[in-house]
Amino acid sequence: MTTAATAQLPRGGGLIVASRAGRWVLTATILGSALAGIDATVVGIALPAIGRDFGVGIASLQWVVTAYTLTLSGLLLVAGSLGDRYGRRRVFVVGVGWFAAASILCGIAPDAPALLAGRALQGVGAALLTPGSLAILQASFAPDNRGRAIGAWSGLTGIGIAVGPFIGGWLVEAVSWRLIFAINLPLAVAVVLISNRHVPESHDTTATGRIDYTGGTLVSVALLGIVFALIEGPSRGWTSGVVLAAMAGGVLALLVFVLHERRAAHPMLPLDVFASRQFTVTNLVTFVVYGALGGALFLLPVQLQQVAGYSPVEAGTALLPVTVIMLALSARSGALAARIGPRLQMSVGPVVIALGLALLSTVGPGTGYFSGVLPPIVVFGLGLSVIVAPLTSVALASVSARHAGIASAINNDVARTAGLVAVAVLPAVAGLTGAAYLHPRQFNDGYHLALLVSAGLCLCGSVVAAVGIRNPPPRTAPEPDRCSSCGLDAPRLAGVGGGADVGEAG
Repeated sequence: MTTAATAQLPRGGGLIVASRAGRWVLTATILGSALAGIDATVVGIALPAIGRDFGVGIASLQWVVTAYTLTLSGLLLVAGSLGDRYGRRRVFVVGVGWFAAASILCGIAPDAPALLAGRALQGVGAALLTPGSLAILQASFAPDNRGRAIGAWSGLTGIGIAVGPFIGGWLVEAVSWRLIFAINLPLAVAVVLISNRHVPESHDTTATGRIDYTGGTLVSVALLGIVFALIEGPSRGWTSGVVLAAMAGGVLALLVFVLHERRAAHPMLPLDVFASRQFTVTNLVTFVVYGALGGALFLLPVQLQQVAGYSPVEAGTALLPVTVIMLALSARSGALAARIGPRLQMSVGPVVIALGLALLSTVGPGTGYFSGVLPPIVVFGLGLSVIVAPLTSVALASVSARHAGIASAINNDVARTAGLVAVAVLPAVAGLTGAAYLHPRQFNDGYHLALLVSAGLCLCGSVVAAVGIRNPPPRTAPEPDRCSSCGLDAPRLAGVGGGADVGEAG
């Protein structure tokens, strides 16, 4: 048996999926990814119960989601650099342990501020473990086995995440929302034990220079200031000194971040990748479409429970068909894009998603699942399966090979940040403030408007893709294996259970 001190790759350059050692590495990375994914999905189901228990308004529920996403989005790129420099397994294991400890704090939180602090700490742990999962697979498996390994990782992680809302909904209904955070603990223990014993350590031997902590701090401050102003503006007043100062500070930090990244010797965000029009347009489509998804899926579980009268278990399993459809069709969608180019699917996918969201906007009091929820969910899932794999492959293929890792990380972070902003903005746009979620008629009116706004954003994303995306020459079309990896983990997570953590999915 190998140990943490002696685990290493076999001679010849990597593991194979069918080997015992390969299966151990897959198990560790799948369970680790499922940690963040399950947490994101079950929190969305628990929001009404958390709000009632603590007696807080919708702004506090927004913070339950955004406190996590803020630290995750702000630190994700820095965390990837830490893994490259100090060891991917080491940083991955630290992230898992950190995440588990923060989960305990969330579960025992005596009030809303303590819960928000725990959620922010969870985001730090998720930032440490998320990039390490794929990086470990990339470094550990032989080149001709990486496609299979990443495909197995993506599919099995998705299955694990799909089970999360059902278990979480049952715990909320039968015991308490606090136990949803206990789901993470046995998984975390298993991941740490398996990783320390069976996962080989790896580094990026070409990584040089200092880690860009300044850039990570600036982008975190920027996100915090802007999101704080967007969430608190409706209740405190948009002309409030605190709101104005937060917005001004966030915008200023964002500007300083861009200037710093332009001048830094080793920036965490090399701005030259945006010289590629294809990459820039792809990330713009990502921001618009995944922002729409994050905002809509933050509100849907609340609508199902508070207005349509679904139990937490029923609300938790309502979106399960999305995961099933994604698992069945994403690889095929990626293969199709490799043959015909990504432009058609990236243009049509958002239109199908918009149709699904428009149909979901009709969910209201007394809506039956099979007649009123399942059909639009199927349409919604079909739209996601059309666009996710091509979008991810374009993000990777539109930059040079040496920037493929950072391109994936940027695209992932853009999706998460889009959901973060949408959760902050969409409820206010729809007039959902204060304790609106406790008043079914008021919430129903706002929900209807919010879903239509989200559908409109998806249509905008379709136009951007149709105008800006270009099909590459046939010889450079993305390979199906790359498409099936679904590097945008966030959206899959956000699409199951309503978490605005647009993100882990992968």
